[in-house]
Formats: sequence, C-alpha cells, structure tokens
Amino acid sequence: MIDSPYLEINLRKIEENARNAVERCRPFGVEVLGVTKGFTALPRIVSAMNAGGIEKFADSRIQNIAALRRRRFKNHVTLLRIPKLSSIDALLKYVECSVNSEYAVIRAISDKAVAAGIRHDIILMVDVGDLREGAMPDEAITLAEQVALLPGVRLAGIGTNMGCYGGILPTIHNLNLLLEIKKEIENRVGFELETVSGGGTSSLRLVEDGTLPAGINQLRIGEGILLGTDTTHGREINWLHQDAFLLCSEVIELKTKPTVPIGETGNDAFGNKPVFVDKGMRKRAILALGKQDVSFEGLIPIDPNMHILGGSSDHMIVDVNDCPEPIKVGDMITFRLNYQGLLTSCTSKYIRKRYVTS
Repeated sequence: MIDSPYLEINLRKIEENARNAVERCRPFGVEVLGVTKGFTALPRIVSAMNAGGIEKFADSRIQNIAALRRRRFKNHVTLLRIPKLSSIDALLKYVECSVNSEYAVIRAISDKAVAAGIRHDIILMVDVGDLREGAMPDEAITLAEQVALLPGVRLAGIGTNMGCYGGILPTIHNLNLLLEIKKEIENRVGFELETVSGGGTSSLRLVEDGTLPAGINQLRIGEGILLGTDTTHGREINWLHQDAFLLCSEVIELKTKPTVPIGETGNDAFGNKPVFVDKGMRKRAILALGKQDVSFEGLIPIDPNMHILGGSSDHMIVDVNDCPEPIKVGDMITFRLNYQGLLTSCTSKYIRKRYVTS
C-alpha cells in the first residue's frame, strides 16, 4: 500500500556488517552463525549476509526456515529455539542442527531420525548463569553421556545463551566454565566435540578485547550485524553500521496543543493510566504509525530534537517543537530501530519493506 509506513533496508550495509563480523572473528578461529530471526529471515537480507561471508545461519522459527527452503536455500541452518515434541517432523525436514536441553525431546528426535534414515546434529545447551534454556553445569555432563548413546542424533557440541533473559554478560570466567564442561564431556563420551557456541553479539566485546577464551569457536550474531549495536552492554559497535534499517512514516497532523489532556482522566485504549508532565503549549506531529504496526519502545528518532510522546493503535504523537527545520504535513519522519523495533516492524504486515543498495 502506498500510504503504509515503510522500513528502508540497506543491503550494502548489512553485507558490510556481516563481512566485518566475520573478519573480526576469523583470527580467533570463531565461526559466525548468522541469526535471521530478527527480520523473519527475509530472503534478500539473508542473501546480503551470505554475500558478506556468512555460510551458516540460525533462526528460532521453523516457519522462517521452511520458507527459505521453499526458495531452494541450501545453507546449513540451526534451530535456535528448543524444539517442541510436536514439531519434530518439520525439524527433521528443514533443519540440520538444533539446540536442545531436554532428553525426552532429543530421544524423540533420535527415534524419528532413525525411522527416516538420517542423523540430526545436537548442540546441547548449558546454563552458565542467565537462567534461560540449558542444563545446569552439574547436569550437563550426564545429559551429554545419554545423548551420545542415541543412534539418530550426533552430539555436535555444546553452547550457552547469555544476556537474553537474565542480562548476564559473557565473561572469561563463565566461558571458561563452558570449556571445562566440554573437556569433561569429551572424557566421558570418548570423542571430541566439534562446536562450542559461546553466545551472541554480547560476546563480540571479548573478541574486540582479544580476551575470548581459546576453544570458543562459534558465535551466533544477529543484532550486531543488523543494527550495529550490543544491547546487553548498552553500546554501539563503532566498526559496524547502525542505520541499515530505518523506519519512515508520514505526518498526518501538525498542531500546537497543551501537554496535559483536558478533563477527567481514565485509562487509555490499552488499559494503562497515562502520566503527563506539563510543559505548556508544544507543537506536535501525528504520524500514520501505531502500536498495531510497531512497538514504540523500539524506535529512536533520527532527529534528537524529536520526542515520542505516545499514541494509540493507529497514531503516534511526536513532539517536534524544538526541531530546527520546520515540519510540515506530508513530511516523512525517520527512526532508527533497536532490536525490539526491528522484530516488530519486520513481523508487521502493515509496514512495507523497501530495499536499497547505496
């Protein structure tokens, strides 16, 4: 639709970010797994990451992976969300490798893989402190021994997740714990594990500092390549682009109004009790962009003089009073995105995707 807000996607910058990540990690013997879940695995973005040197990919949704396979996408893909018992047939059809932490699920994968005459790779997840998925360290070794005996799967390695739930940062200490567990597993099962997956974008800080423990040989990078940011550390990565994705929406009203609503106040349309600060009369723009389109918390106005005041399902209200250039009805307002904004804008059917290569 012509009147839709649109997401401008710069494929050149995504390719350059991918290449820079690969080149930074290569001297440490670290393979970059390109994470595609943040943009619903849109094929042109996957191709840009591949052009930047990423050969293996990962996603949390089998639907995204299946859509790529229907387009004859042949690259190796890892499923990043623990498989459901009810989705094992699709898993084995579309995915070479998956992260796992439940023996019952891994055994079911093995049984169905044997019946299909194939073998599926398992990355056993170990929880080193973030408390999302994974066996606790004292349980992981026993679980690995059990998995190694199953005929339909291959214990390809171990991995861990950090930052996504508990905000735990990757450190030399917790990654060395992962490596110690790897050594003990290898002693027990009698073979070497191929992969030690040491987290995601937040682990790039250790790569930059040259302190990533030797033996960590895979990082799962999404946010860094897509947005050039590291949310867990609260930073922009200065050797990556931060503007590969820009969200643009049109101004549909421009008026000067009070900053505090007039009258008796109840809840807003979403059941929340709004709080307002009286700043007098201010010029405000209404954009054709609402909470049904994107999460407002995921948007950062390009012009630092603009401030998102709030909105409803169909409208966003932005304070433009201090903008140096006059704003007019019909102007397009541009936002950078954080990871939340990227997820919701890529998922939204109301936001057009516009690709550029310059």
